[in-house]
Amino acid sequence: MKILSPLQPQPMQIPKITAPHDLRAKDVPQLFLTLGVAYHEVACVDWPEGYPYCPKMQVALAHAGDRLLVHYRVSERCIRAAAPADGGHVWEDSCCELFLQPVEGGPYYNFECNCGGTLLLAAGEGRNNRQPATKELMQQVDRWSSLAPEAKGGGTLIALDNGDHSWHMALIIPAVALFQSNVATFDGCHMRGNIYKCGDALSVPHFLSFYPISTPQPDFHRPEFFQELCFA
Repeated sequence: MKILSPLQPQPMQIPKITAPHDLRAKDVPQLFLTLGVAYHEVACVDWPEGYPYCPKMQVALAHAGDRLLVHYRVSERCIRAAAPADGGHVWEDSCCELFLQPVEGGPYYNFECNCGGTLLLAAGEGRNNRQPATKELMQQVDRWSSLAPEAKGGGTLIALDNGDHSWHMALIIPAVALFQSNVATFDGCHMRGNIYKCGDALSVPHFLSFYPISTPQPDFHRPEFFQELCFA
């Protein structure tokens, strides 16, 4: 299995794959395995003095034209999913995040999902004045978590649990989820973005990124550190 980890920031190549129209998020991991989609290590510890802990996280991305498929694999010391519903404070939980900016300088989208499958999605050009997606639009992002395999659309609560845990999560993001942008398909797109792992309220808080961030304190809402994402 191929694992990619750039020593210097390089554009991420996101392949196009053929996927059934009725594909569900729970089937993404097996599809990626069958097709040999590459996984990337998310391992930049940008604030080592205050937050040295580096859980293991890998991510794979592919698209099927009008859908972006994402699979996270995580091993960490502590899990939690306390956000009660979509739009909640999922970043305080065991959380994986994908930030996408279709046009440099334009709005970017934060897809933040905790280990229970609960989602936060908003758009804007910076941290402030972000427009949240509607609950109906967030429900169009299909999600599956190995910690809540029967849940549909998030909202599964998982109490704080210290100890070693390994879990998977997959998402299918329709192009319409980029609701402030005119994106009908991911075909041939050149976007910018970054991928994160965090857990602000866990017993061992941590902040990882795929592409490095250079700020005094943890801050994922820094589009100046986004790098190129190239969709086949």
